[in-house]
Amino acid sequence: MSLKIIGKARRQERIRKRVSGTAERPRLSVYRSLNNVYAQIIDDTKGVTLAATSTLDKEIKATAGHKGNVEAAKKVGQMIAIKATAAGIKKVVFDRSGYRYHGSIKALAEASREAGLEF
Repeated sequence: MSLKIIGKARRQERIRKRVSGTAERPRLSVYRSLNNVYAQIIDDTKGVTLAATSTLDKEIKATAGHKGNVEAAKKVGQMIAIKATAAGIKKVVFDRSGYRYHGSIKALAEASREAGLEF
């Protein structure tokens, strides 16, 4: 394994020690690949995903352009907030999964806040 992968794994462990989703405040977990952005809301006490979306969903995939950039992350943030409010979720805990809070991660978080999620 490279040092980059080991460092990200350590950051993930450090964050997950403090961030845990409950039924009242589930965890909004973000994953970013080179080509896509994924977000899911998880209840860690039951181990259940309550809502999930990504740039591979039909609504976002239909738009033109690259799916791993800031604009795509904003759309994913809006979609996850819409799905969360439909499921009755308003407050979440944000899990950045070891990524820096900038770029697409920041865009996703801000878009979901603007669409109604609280964290």
